[in-house]
Amino acid sequence: MGSFYSEYLNSSKVLEHYTYTKETLETQETPSRQVASAFIIILCCAIVVENLLVLIAVARNSKFHSAMYLFLGNLAASDLLAGVAFVANTLLSGPVTLGLTPVQWFAREGSAFITLSASVFSLLAIAIERHVAIAKVKLYGSDKSCRMLLLIGASWVISLVLGGLPILGWNCLGHLEACSTVLPLYAKHYVLCVVTIFSVILLAIVALYVRIYCTVRSSHADMAESQTLALLKTVTIVLGVFIVCWLPAFSILLLDYACPVRSCPILYKAHYFFAFATLNSLLNPVIYTWRSRDLRREVLRPLRCWQQAAAGVQGRRGGTPGHHLLLLRSSSSLERGTHMPTSPTFQEGNTVV
Repeated sequence: MGSFYSEYLNSSKVLEHYTYTKETLETQETPSRQVASAFIIILCCAIVVENLLVLIAVARNSKFHSAMYLFLGNLAASDLLAGVAFVANTLLSGPVTLGLTPVQWFAREGSAFITLSASVFSLLAIAIERHVAIAKVKLYGSDKSCRMLLLIGASWVISLVLGGLPILGWNCLGHLEACSTVLPLYAKHYVLCVVTIFSVILLAIVALYVRIYCTVRSSHADMAESQTLALLKTVTIVLGVFIVCWLPAFSILLLDYACPVRSCPILYKAHYFFAFATLNSLLNPVIYTWRSRDLRREVLRPLRCWQQAAAGVQGRRGGTPGHHLLLLRSSSSLERGTHMPTSPTFQEGNTVV
């Protein structure tokens, strides 16, 4: 056992595995890869900023300390960390990869797996909460905070275990024939396990939203048409974005499991599929919080403060600060005067689901 883990610090192991699974090795940065890396880093920075604004909005306003918003905050936290992990993954990829030790490689890939897994489990937790809210099941009693924290904690523990299995021993060090082509130090069976778990989660989310749909239709027949359309719109967005973002990555991993080594050239382009899957972390705040008027207003508040500060500075330089501030106040008043009520059935803190 000691000799097995001693290989974790062997700097030649990563090169050995990449030489076995890859047709060519990236020994220097190419212009196309530099452009792709820059784009991915900019995308991840947007993910971090967007989700950080959501976390600040949820934390600073007590109105958003209900079950739904706490789950949204957990989703935002996991998506934010996914953006950070993917930046680190991108910076440590390419030629840098060949200089890593196995433990560094496992940390690089494991952090991305953990955060992306937590994001997926958070989506499942939100689907469960929405089902509870719509079905009006008495799940949260006097100990609701404890139950919510347990559910959130469980999602992170499962994610940590799932992402940490390779570094704990479920890898292919010493067994090159069992190695994944996409992730050359991961065992193919581990890759298949992860894809299976994520697929089951996807099916569970689909099942929950189908049940929500059926519950709404059976419980509110007099308002079925408008409510059903609103529900279908949200469900279509949620499931459509999830499937569109993750299906290519799932497909490439399944192909990786089925293909013998060096027999499927498309596997060498897998990093593009994972970059596309990261878009889910960018779009989650849009789907789950931008449909809430109150949360949207709270998220945009720091941006408005910065806009007011910038306008004040510009006004002092131009000698007409009052003009700029008047425009901002008029815009805010117009917004307050154009708020439309939402359906109470789909409203929990003005959140439409």
